[in-house]
Amino acid sequence: MNLRPELLPPATDQERLAEIGEEIERIADLARRGRRSAADEAIAAFNARTGHDYALHDFVEYCGSRSLEEFAREAARPAWPRIPDITRPELVEIVRRILAADRETDFYLELFQCNTPHPGASDLIFNPPADLDGGSAEAIVDAALSYRAIAL
Repeated sequence: MNLRPELLPPATDQERLAEIGEEIERIADLARRGRRSAADEAIAAFNARTGHDYALHDFVEYCGSRSLEEFAREAARPAWPRIPDITRPELVEIVRRILAADRETDFYLELFQCNTPHPGASDLIFNPPADLDGGSAEAIVDAALSYRAIAL
């Protein structure tokens, strides 16, 4: 299934990616040199420019889980990509792309989490309950969409 443009990863200018990457490295360097207040100020400015809410550990520990390019690409994209009229078939295609380990899995995972009511939507894919273990993309989407919070 083809996804409509607003459900595809946005293109990011290489120059912008390079600028963001340089800022990520600068913040990580400030932290490594013990300049905590300067790092905190730089993070606040970075978050204001990108719309994200990164913390110090995101800059210091990013290389343990992703490359600088992946971090920069994530920071260049919208933080919480909400699509108000997303459909079940579109969500199924998004989950299929996640399950297939698409090159843009991180983007699709964020899209899935932001557009379903389940607070642990990614767990339905990567740490599913027994009834969803090995489940289809359709079953995962149905579980994510059927979630209802319990009022206390």
